[in-house]
Amino acid sequence: MEFESLWEGFIAIGDDPRMVIMWGIAGFLFYWGIAQKKEPLLLLPIASGILLANMPLEALTREGGASGEEGLLHFFQENALNNDLMPLLIFMGLGAATDFEPVLSSPRSLLLGAGAQFGVFVALMGALLLSFTGVFDFGLLEAASIGIIGGADGPTTIFISNKMHQFGLDNGVPVSDIVGATTVAAYSYMALVPIIQPPIIKLLTTKRERLIRMPYPDKPISRRVKIMFPILTTIVIGVLVPQAVPLIGIMMFGNLIRESGVVPRLANTAQNELMNIVIILLGLTVGSLMPGRIFLQTETIGIFLLGLFAFIVATISGLLLAKGMNLFSRKNPINPMIGAAGVSAVPMAARVVQDMASKEDPDNFILMHAMGPNIAGVIGTATVAGILLNIVPQLVT
Repeated sequence: MEFESLWEGFIAIGDDPRMVIMWGIAGFLFYWGIAQKKEPLLLLPIASGILLANMPLEALTREGGASGEEGLLHFFQENALNNDLMPLLIFMGLGAATDFEPVLSSPRSLLLGAGAQFGVFVALMGALLLSFTGVFDFGLLEAASIGIIGGADGPTTIFISNKMHQFGLDNGVPVSDIVGATTVAAYSYMALVPIIQPPIIKLLTTKRERLIRMPYPDKPISRRVKIMFPILTTIVIGVLVPQAVPLIGIMMFGNLIRESGVVPRLANTAQNELMNIVIILLGLTVGSLMPGRIFLQTETIGIFLLGLFAFIVATISGLLLAKGMNLFSRKNPINPMIGAAGVSAVPMAARVVQDMASKEDPDNFILMHAMGPNIAGVIGTATVAGILLNIVPQLVT
């Protein structure tokens, strides 16, 4: 018996060699996070979670009960991810860390953030089309969860996927549990923005367009406006799209404690200590949703491909909308690259745009202009999620 326990790990690998493939995927993410320094805050915890989820016996991810003690990462899956706690805390920290001045000083950036949401609906229709052709068995609930990946917003993807799955269970509607697959796909594309977006941007823009400089407004946005913005946004979204209030409301609360200036301790905690803790736990937990036996399936791979397609379409939509807007604003042209930042991957997409602008012209600083569509994309994706949560359940019942 003691001799057999020495070989227990090797026996487990022999029973399920897919875990070795997942080690390779984790290694790839480690490489990009450490060697290439591409979004290490996301990639290191996610890659570590993948590695830990694919260890023999799955000590950290097992359910517990009669089989033994519950794994730590499974505990976080059930008590912090599936009940939307961590996604909402991320949104609060994001609000506390976000300066909405780029949006307020350039309202047209809201259009670019809205335009990028086209990818959500393309992926939704694509999932339904594949289901009709018999390639996959996705219903409307699953299609909505897959579509939101196009916004490249991990917390929103977790939120809507959980809601759609729970609605199906509560109302007897057939629904697959794709929460893990959609969550991992969304965070993977958020982290891989520096790899996916640059080739698309270069393909659809000319060098002359990438060299466009955008002036910054002379008059800063007043403190009063910055304070009123989160309050009014919560009210407007709450009235028009009530289902989006959990995401938008908690984000605007985070921004309010930042802009009010009267609770710096709370603002600092929300955007630093609390945010860092949640990112660590969220990354590990998201990665732990990827054991080989679940991830290396045709359905999961299909979700990843649809999510990638949605993200590409969202990037293209933002770029083309910016180019189209230039037809009507020749005196004050937009660098169309900022349209690609309309996806919700904050601030990764904006940084990618700035890096590309700097390579074309080291003195061209468009980061804050890119942050406008980037922030608008977060609001847009959360709003679209609220719309889907309001419409989709009515259509399937």
